[in-house]
Amino acid sequence: MDLDRRERGLSSSPESCLVAAESEYQISSVESIVSNVSDDVDGPTLLATRGLEDHEDGQCVGVPNLSKSKWAFEDSPRLESDVSYSSPESGEFKQEAVKRNDGVSSLSTEDSKYVDDKVAGDGDSLGYVSSESDDEYETSRCARSGIWPGCRHVTEYERLGKISEGTYGVVHKARDKKTGEVVALKKVKVGGDREGFPVTALREINILGMLQHPSLVEMKEVVTDDYDGVYMVMEFVDHELKGYMERMRQPFSQGEVKRLMLQLLEGVAYLHDNYVMHRDLKTSNLLLSNNGELKICDFGMSRQYASPLKPYTSLVVTLWYRAPELLLGMKKYSAAVDMWSVGCIMAELLSGKPLFDGKKEVEQIDKIFRTLGTPNESTWPGYSKLPGVKPNFVKQPYSLLRKKFPVAVFTGSPALTETGFDLLNKFLTYDPEKRITAREALDHRWFREAPLPAENVRICK
Repeated sequence: MDLDRRERGLSSSPESCLVAAESEYQISSVESIVSNVSDDVDGPTLLATRGLEDHEDGQCVGVPNLSKSKWAFEDSPRLESDVSYSSPESGEFKQEAVKRNDGVSSLSTEDSKYVDDKVAGDGDSLGYVSSESDDEYETSRCARSGIWPGCRHVTEYERLGKISEGTYGVVHKARDKKTGEVVALKKVKVGGDREGFPVTALREINILGMLQHPSLVEMKEVVTDDYDGVYMVMEFVDHELKGYMERMRQPFSQGEVKRLMLQLLEGVAYLHDNYVMHRDLKTSNLLLSNNGELKICDFGMSRQYASPLKPYTSLVVTLWYRAPELLLGMKKYSAAVDMWSVGCIMAELLSGKPLFDGKKEVEQIDKIFRTLGTPNESTWPGYSKLPGVKPNFVKQPYSLLRKKFPVAVFTGSPALTETGFDLLNKFLTYDPEKRITAREALDHRWFREAPLPAENVRICK
């Protein structure tokens, strides 16, 4: 499907949708369809109504006033339909039904072995609720209203085998019958008539339909079947990074880690330049091709943001990669949460294992504090006022991170130079205001010292 950028209105009735499909005008791009999904809307929202210029009933929100800040650049490119998505995260998470299988959007040939612990268990909860309203399952019945009339049929692809299956969909390896191109075909799981089309899938379609970058997995088109099924046709990438690392006999070299980190940072910087937070960066959401190319995938938790920041749910990001401000209940957070995840990924690439692998939120915080030291008001202004802070947290006066990444290797730990350790520390800074940005990290001197970034990342096929 050719994603046309023209923004036109779309009638909400199935009949008018069919008429629109047959007219000389093409249906607007997927982002104009989902632009009405505003977190500020109370109750389920019926998509497929108006263009961006129509603001009746609060269903469409105009372009937010994005002021220049550390996390929002005035001179950077913007999304073509910058809408405000602030609120209850539209059903992305619900305390009793949030656990998600990593394999859903990894789009690789490897099934994930891990199930993400998205929220704390009942026994180890920090005692705060992070959802912003009772309307946690804001969804749309767009698939049942025939609003995908310009899409090709799924039978134009030959399925070659299942890749993975999870909470949000089933992924198959498939081949385009016309071109012979091999792709990943992700079927979106749609609930019943009451649940409708999941907003997480709409956001992924919206963002991938608007953004293109070598470090982001490409969404080629959306196809449908005869039963209102919706499929995302994604670029096929050979490996999921986490699964590939588990099979490696030797860890990546320093030069290879630098090459992978540069690709990751370029993709994250592009997202942040376009005011998008990924909010679930981890090694199982990174794909690796046989050519050593890294791709960021799984944008179901992503969202657009603006300055000034608005409150969002803190129940985002897989536990091992979740920033401390999220663990402690901060709601007005920024793209800095992604940079903490990038730091955890850097440590994992160097060591071959997760840096903080807690099973519950309380244990995760304990592991972070025992490694990096317990924060205070001098190291993190406003820390004591966060809703999740408890007086019985471990008291660790200093950081022990250097022991995990020494300058010289004598115990089998991964070696890391002073400049490399400086970058890792800047990723893992407690205060999100002081945490390094992706653009700043790309210019860090670690990437210019020996060994230089490898020309290619070795891949054992």
